[in-house]
Amino acid sequence: MNILVTGGAGFIGSNFVRHMLAAHSDYRIINLDKLTYAGNLENLTEIEKDPRYAFEHGDICDRSRVQMCVVRYEIDAIVHFAAESHVDRSIMGAAEFVRTNAVGTQVLLDVAREMKIRRFVQVSTDEVYGSLGTEGAFTETTPLHPNSPYSASKASADMLALAYHHTFGFPVVITRCSNNYGPYQFPEKLIPLMIANALADKPLPVYGDGMNVRDWLHVSDHCRAIDRVLHDGTIGEVYNIGGNNEKPNLEIIRLILRHLNKPESLITFVKDRPGHDRRYAIDATHIRKTLGWTPSYTFERGIAETIDWYVEHAEWWKRIVSGEYMKYYRALYENR
Repeated sequence: MNILVTGGAGFIGSNFVRHMLAAHSDYRIINLDKLTYAGNLENLTEIEKDPRYAFEHGDICDRSRVQMCVVRYEIDAIVHFAAESHVDRSIMGAAEFVRTNAVGTQVLLDVAREMKIRRFVQVSTDEVYGSLGTEGAFTETTPLHPNSPYSASKASADMLALAYHHTFGFPVVITRCSNNYGPYQFPEKLIPLMIANALADKPLPVYGDGMNVRDWLHVSDHCRAIDRVLHDGTIGEVYNIGGNNEKPNLEIIRLILRHLNKPESLITFVKDRPGHDRRYAIDATHIRKTLGWTPSYTFERGIAETIDWYVEHAEWWKRIVSGEYMKYYRALYENR
């Protein structure tokens, strides 16, 4: 099978590329990535010479580029990760999120339908559901209620994908995951940011009271779930993927500090994000029962391995935390 992976140089996408090459010896993986600030080909150095892997630099909004990739590599399936994904950036400016996440998905769907692609996996997020109270969890039938420009753009992409299935019978499957963590995550996200700051003895900025709750999923478990959905998921269905690890942000940060033997005095509470969703939780019963997927990582094992990975790969993230990213970092946190 020839699979086009969009956004394969990003955090989850690069982990998925490596997973698929390891799990399926007869598959060919084509990585189409624009290489924006969060796309990093260093994530894939270990497989870049694998004859079953190819990289194409391109924008998913560029119809001719997408079409070329599908034709040149005789693509059978598309797994669509490419997205602008950071909520804070979407609050600072929504236009690029709408362009990439909504319009880019529409371009991919149009080309895939015309080229008769056999399977299209739209990789989405639990953020499209909005915020939960203290009880309950998101199911696949929970109404969509996105609360940020980022999640609104992802909900738009999901609706387009389902509309192409309903209108044209196009073979779409959607996955919605909880918060991922693990190696190669760009250091603007909570866990790698806090690890990097703690290692440098810098303040750890915590939004509000730090009690916003997220359900944490190790990226390798997420990749296995997408693999299963790609092969066995029912066309037109949505599959929630969660790790069943609900943790307040402050608990995660304190755990990181303990693991690194750093003082809690590094914690610095800052002004909360506008419209900050209070709690997410995923009910993954559907994928567990129908496809037999279960997460293999406990959070305790996963977070310890993740922290150690960032310690051991300090040169990787130190090369990132510079230049344009630091300008963004200062604009986001300096005045909080």
